[in-house]
Amino acid sequence: MLLTVNDRDPRPYYLQIAGQIKEQIRKGYLRPGDELLSVRELAKHLGINLHTVHRAYQKLRDQGVITLRLGQRARVAPLREQPASRADVEQALVGRLKELITEAFHLGLSEAYFRELVAALLEEKERGGTR
Repeated sequence: MLLTVNDRDPRPYYLQIAGQIKEQIRKGYLRPGDELLSVRELAKHLGINLHTVHRAYQKLRDQGVITLRLGQRARVAPLREQPASRADVEQALVGRLKELITEAFHLGLSEAYFRELVAALLEEKERGGTR
């Protein structure tokens, strides 16, 4: 599990860590049942406070991405068998999608190019790419 934190990324470290773990699961580098580094090990590896790593793990637990059990390492949770409900999807994604659309607008992207970019990223896993 290769994770990094970036001082130039505007997101807090715990969100960077959570996002990278979710991405590694999406790409198949981490699979259900795989153990994650302990909070202490990951904090030492990244050179950050262990409370930051703990917060990332808690967020992932709350989202159902990992399981946490006292005295055991965190593990990748089983993948969803059923898609989330429409209400859960809207709560989790709509706000962030609106932010991305606004950011694309301010970068001068056309709607067509933005759609192409999203389509390419969605197809990436099928091609086995690592964009």
